[in-house]
Amino acid sequence: MTTQPDLGQLSERELEVVKLVATGATNQQIARALAISPNTVKVHLRNIFEKLGVQSRTEATMEAVRRGWVAVSSATLIAATATPPPAEAAQPTILLAEASARPAPAPWQRAYFIVALVVVIVAALAPVWWQGTTRAAPSTPFSDRGQPQMARGPRVDVARWSASAALPTARSRLAVVAAEGKIYAIGGEGADGVTDEMAVYDPPTNGWLPGPHKPTPTANIAAAALNGRIYVPGGSTATGGVTNVLEVYDVAAGVWRAAAPLPRPVAGYALAAAGGKIYLFGGWDGQQYRAETYIYDPATAAWSEGVALPTPRAFAAAAALDNRIFVVGGFDGQAEMAEALAYNTAAGPADATPWSLRSPLSQPRGGLGLAAIGARLYAVGGGWQSDLAYSEQYDTRLDAWSKFGTPIVGRWRNLGLAPWDGRLHAVGGWDGAYLDAHEQYQALLRQLLPIGGSSQ
Repeated sequence: MTTQPDLGQLSERELEVVKLVATGATNQQIARALAISPNTVKVHLRNIFEKLGVQSRTEATMEAVRRGWVAVSSATLIAATATPPPAEAAQPTILLAEASARPAPAPWQRAYFIVALVVVIVAALAPVWWQGTTRAAPSTPFSDRGQPQMARGPRVDVARWSASAALPTARSRLAVVAAEGKIYAIGGEGADGVTDEMAVYDPPTNGWLPGPHKPTPTANIAAAALNGRIYVPGGSTATGGVTNVLEVYDVAAGVWRAAAPLPRPVAGYALAAAGGKIYLFGGWDGQQYRAETYIYDPATAAWSEGVALPTPRAFAAAAALDNRIFVVGGFDGQAEMAEALAYNTAAGPADATPWSLRSPLSQPRGGLGLAAIGARLYAVGGGWQSDLAYSEQYDTRLDAWSKFGTPIVGRWRNLGLAPWDGRLHAVGGWDGAYLDAHEQYQALLRQLLPIGGSSQ
């Protein structure tokens, strides 16, 4: 009986990637060789690094050699570690020897060479300068307008995920919420700028219909549903500012109404409804990241201030379970966050703080979606500064996160996520381009059991 070599839990595909890495191949070259996308190569590399306990391609190559998976020549090792081969290092000496035997160039030849060199440098840099001064927009976390758009990577087939009817208009930074049996996609930013559009998805027919336009076009928003009404506070405006409006959609009447404005303008906040109130956490006020907690009570039509977040952040996500609201991830202007917190909405004045720290995400996420189904939280998307290869779910009883699949690998950020009837609806977002994606995840599996039995 032949014993298979220990591959350190690497799959066949991951072993193929390691062998190509050992040759010094780039991600693009590996993708072409294996007929996969560069994003998929990145995912394989991340998994390989994690399984081998290494931090770089060079370390992965050395570990593969140590384990005998690849027989690497000295030239291959040099390519993998980006060190010039000895033959190349010796070449300048030969050239210098040849040059010393030639007559010195005349002054006019030197001048001609210098002028020609300047022309070549200017010609090479001119397109970069022109593109930088005429096409590239200033990079800001609060808009993707003017950024170069890339072709979408292929959708990945993963268990329990299925593609549904696409959003009528591709957009990100939108609010998505479930109310009265339908999914509402509100506002956001698309190729034409900040929008006031509302699209309404009907699950039984798998179709979208237009809804009444939101009075104020806004992006970087979230929505919460409460007693047949959808609440959308604040957001970024079409002019690049931040607003404090609170606009409320009455589902039965099909109309929008203005309500009490926020205490301050804010966008990119986290939002959830619990105990008959709306809770807003953090965000951006147009000048700085915020940590405040604002609470809206529809009974009094007024905002009050709760206990602030431990640190300022925007692009976190919130979801309510029982009497707690979980606030997860975020971006503080420097880095994405993995922090997970729970806000006890039943805490009284005698409590030191309503906040408690929970187990962090396994990977930092900013611009993610968060939803609660059953006793679990589901975190989908994100990827502000790094690619993401999976989604995460949180078991509130175990205080532990675990991984599950994602149909969009990479940087799927600023999407909308809403739970309905045991499913997650992930809508829109950005992965280098505005998305019209509408993906459903079957979080709860139902099994029909026969009623009754047969007699012997």
